[in-house]
Amino acid sequence: MSRIGKNPITVPKSVEVTVSPEQVAVKGPLGTLTQRLSSDIKLERDGDQLLCLVNNDSTQANAMSGTIRALLANMVEGVTKGFERKLTLVGVGYRAQAQGDKLNLALGFSHPVVHQMPKGVKVETPSQTEIVLRGTDKQQVGQVAAEVRAYRSPEPYKGKGVRYTGEKVVLKETKKK
Repeated sequence: MSRIGKNPITVPKSVEVTVSPEQVAVKGPLGTLTQRLSSDIKLERDGDQLLCLVNNDSTQANAMSGTIRALLANMVEGVTKGFERKLTLVGVGYRAQAQGDKLNLALGFSHPVVHQMPKGVKVETPSQTEIVLRGTDKQQVGQVAAEVRAYRSPEPYKGKGVRYTGEKVVLKETKKK
């Protein structure tokens, strides 16, 4: 069995976990998340801990036990604390502005870029060059951050573009004559 799959998930008192044969629902102070379950995996509740057990000894079941355990741990963390992804804009004239569920970006194009936020992801702009994405679903927050970064990913010569906060961009040396 997977090493990660063997670890139990600690469920806080404020979180309610509902397990059915096909899916599991996790409800907490920040919202509700659901996840489909594989037929190779069964979940067992032991007090305040949740265990992922395999139904057979196949390689598929072994892999799925670790995957489902990681997804459930992220769901529990998401409904209690939430997830956050920060982006930074680097470049002259690059600006971001949050308006409700839309993110307006000026990225050096001849037109402004407007990104519609999906349900469950909130956007903030503490300054014109910082973007903070928050939500309960880790995968969704990461996907939205990747989509925003893809509008103008950092270029290798000057480092201009949208980058994750803390991301190191390796700059190339310019061509010599």
